[in-house]
Amino acid sequence: MASTVSDRPGYGQLLRTPGAWTFLLPGFAARQPFAMLTIGIVLLVQHTTGSYGSAGAVAAVTGVSMALFAPQTGKLADRFGQRAVLLPGVLVHTASVSGLTALALAGAPMWALFAAAVPTGASVPQIGPMVRSRWAAVLGAAPGREASPLMSTAAAFESVTDEFTFVIGPVLATALCTGVHPAAGLIAEAALTLFGGLFFAAQRATQPAVRNAGSAGSQPHTSALSIPGVRVLAVAFLGIGAVFGGMQVSLTAFAEEIGSPGANGLLYGVFAAGNMLAGIACGAIAWKTGPRRRLIAGYAALTLTASGLWAVHSVPLLAGLGLLVGLSIAPALISGYTLVEALVPGSARTEAFTWLTGAVALGQAAAVTVAGQLADAHGASTGFLVPLVGTVLALVTLVALRSRLLPKVSGRTVARGIGHRGPVTVD
Repeated sequence: MASTVSDRPGYGQLLRTPGAWTFLLPGFAARQPFAMLTIGIVLLVQHTTGSYGSAGAVAAVTGVSMALFAPQTGKLADRFGQRAVLLPGVLVHTASVSGLTALALAGAPMWALFAAAVPTGASVPQIGPMVRSRWAAVLGAAPGREASPLMSTAAAFESVTDEFTFVIGPVLATALCTGVHPAAGLIAEAALTLFGGLFFAAQRATQPAVRNAGSAGSQPHTSALSIPGVRVLAVAFLGIGAVFGGMQVSLTAFAEEIGSPGANGLLYGVFAAGNMLAGIACGAIAWKTGPRRRLIAGYAALTLTASGLWAVHSVPLLAGLGLLVGLSIAPALISGYTLVEALVPGSARTEAFTWLTGAVALGQAAAVTVAGQLADAHGASTGFLVPLVGTVLALVTLVALRSRLLPKVSGRTVARGIGHRGPVTVD
């Protein structure tokens, strides 16, 4: 249930937050390559090996590596500052992607591609979590007190920004790989990472303050993963990763099957556009239901819409259903990130966001591997079963463990809805 009350802070007020634009524009440029990496690897390795299974496996190693290292990157950023982590990170990532590209073009054995994929994934700059942490810092979010009404709007805005990159990134990477050279997508990803990442790192004024242990007013160190709600959200976000990975590989295989490889970018763009449009709507609505209930409802809708993908065999129908799947993702993503604001102290918030980002990457890695093997063996339609299975498992987890998503202060559950000016049940 929702209403659009006029006194609700919206995007206009959010974007007038002092200092916001100094990290928003660089952050947008720096996160653009993230949406290009997996599809760039899949298209290049499939071109050089002729196998979607091999391409998916290399992309999966990259995703697993990112999932394992991203939380450590977030923890280091919380401890030493974002700039200290980003500067070496973007340099390592650029070099790693360049090495992986050269090996693939040289026809290197699979073990060499796997070896190169590890540092490629481990060094992916965690721009999205860092931007979200900057929002939390400038808006003064903290557990145990009334959240800023703008926090939910900021979460929605970031989801829209993420999905806008996923509208542009895969289409750009596909166009470069199919129209210029199979390696052009990854080359562009490396260049954008280098310049965008350095630009974002240069914005020092808005990065969250480093909280040294023992300093006056510092919060005690808390590992984000020690919070039960973060663990539940991380498992749930594996399902979102399964949707992204399964859609990327299966749409690519479907476009190849019908003899129109260029349709891949269009189909994935429609899917991502649905996510972006839903994100815009979520940020413009004054929700009267709490983020926990919205999270479960979003996953239920995602499961329902993903259930028909495997049975569709025409471009218009697949585009329409893909749009519905995309529309269902944003509510789940936004609600999950909004819950983090209430569950996690500022001293561990970047780490918490990177656990969720890493979970998406891990789910995506598993999905591209399984969907690639299924597409090779049984055709593109079977690859679409991967998003369905992933979302079903995530929904079951959320329903079973939903009590762990309630924020607690001093042993007492706080029933406040994020984005409201008064008490509201988290349900």
